[in-house]
Amino acid sequence: MAIPEVERHRGRGRAPPQAQPPAKSRVPLRRLLRVASVACGIQFGWALQLSLLTPYVQELGIPHAWASIIWLCGPLSGLFVQPLVGHMSDRCTSRFGRRRPFIVAGALSITLAVLIIGHSADIGWLLGDRRGTTKPRAIGAFVVGFWILDVANNMTQGPCRALLGDLTGNDHRRTRVANAYFSLFMAVGNILGFATGSYSGWYKILPFTMTSACNADCANLKSAFFIDIVFIAITTYISVSAAQELPLGSSDRSSSAADGPEQSSNTQEAFMWELFGTFRYFSGSVWIILLVTALTWIGWFPFLLFDTDWMGREIYGGHPNEGQTYNEGVRMGALGLMLQSVVLGITSVLMEKLSRKFGAGFVWGVSDILMALCFLGMLVVTYVNSMDSGDTSPADGIVIAAIVIFSVLGVPLAVTYSVPYALVSTRIESLGLGQGLSMGVLNLAIVIPQVVVSLGSGPWDQLFGGGNSPAFAVAAISAFTAGLIAILAIPRSSPQKPRTVI
Repeated sequence: MAIPEVERHRGRGRAPPQAQPPAKSRVPLRRLLRVASVACGIQFGWALQLSLLTPYVQELGIPHAWASIIWLCGPLSGLFVQPLVGHMSDRCTSRFGRRRPFIVAGALSITLAVLIIGHSADIGWLLGDRRGTTKPRAIGAFVVGFWILDVANNMTQGPCRALLGDLTGNDHRRTRVANAYFSLFMAVGNILGFATGSYSGWYKILPFTMTSACNADCANLKSAFFIDIVFIAITTYISVSAAQELPLGSSDRSSSAADGPEQSSNTQEAFMWELFGTFRYFSGSVWIILLVTALTWIGWFPFLLFDTDWMGREIYGGHPNEGQTYNEGVRMGALGLMLQSVVLGITSVLMEKLSRKFGAGFVWGVSDILMALCFLGMLVVTYVNSMDSGDTSPADGIVIAAIVIFSVLGVPLAVTYSVPYALVSTRIESLGLGQGLSMGVLNLAIVIPQVVVSLGSGPWDQLFGGGNSPAFAVAAISAFTAGLIAILAIPRSSPQKPRTVI
């Protein structure tokens, strides 16, 4: 039977002073801020990925209906990689610490991945591709790089959030602050990434990126990824140098194994069985958090897949590889996403005060309902724009309305990036699980819905005419449902108390 620490001390009576563990000093907020800075580098690459890659894969010749299948690699890698990395980092005995080796390895993998993606057209040309509507070898190189990129992102982001949880301990307020810092740096990374993606002249600054296989748009993407490499290197160094992790000793390993619910002392136990085995210890509030997380991401994923594509197709009326209208819409969508990131950053700064005043569940629910209203707004804007049968550029009012919707979505995005992680971290950690495994549990609630959306959104849109509106309609319904559940069912009470396991 695993006896909680407080019960052992109570049974001994008055312990001698030398037997008491030393008081653990609180990590300064400045250090938490530096540790969270790696999110800026990660999200810089994600912003480029979200704004430029869906149009890019269609320029390589992948049909719109199958573009979402390419993105399937993200949730599939997240389904296995993040829980596995979390499990391994909880038990890592490296002299550099538990989390930092994985953060550095993930950053190096991101560098390799963006080099492959940026040079996919050149790789395809070397392997035999020539100019045409479809470039199969370039597509193959792109898919390999894309899979590596998603694996690397999961390898980096999960341990970083777990590291923040390690540094804040059981202090729920500082945990919320740390996750708000993480969300803030994600906003900064988004702003810089979307600003980079919206500028079409990077290839002029780095002229060597333009080759016989790589046109101006391709060279612009390649140049942006070179900037990403520099950025991820700087932020990773700032983060890992600030963490000052202590290596996990043998006594820590044994206590970590004993404290978890029925965890085996054998560290070779299959991590997925251990992960799913923890589910039976979850309280109702944890299950509600996971359900709301899943519904929230069913709402987000169609937008993240097709945001700039929606702007290029439904608003500007363009098509990939057919003139500059589509690319102009994509760049305008990237501008909207950059403004969205500004709103995300402002909201992240206010997140702790909002959660403390209204309750995290209520804030989360209201933000999901706001997200649903924004998706409905996108459907209305699409319909109004379709009433204009002219072949010219969209009316200024339509473009402004679309950008405003993109910007307002920064509010619910800030909540999605911080509140679920803080709620799960404090509730699951109280059960004795490591922070890495708790992040893996939440990740399952994110990636499983993404698999469903990736498989269904392209064919679903094609069934109703090939646009993006059907997927956005499903997203609005899912987000509204998530908001109602969060408001009505997530309690404002403190997380569950640890159980005595027999």
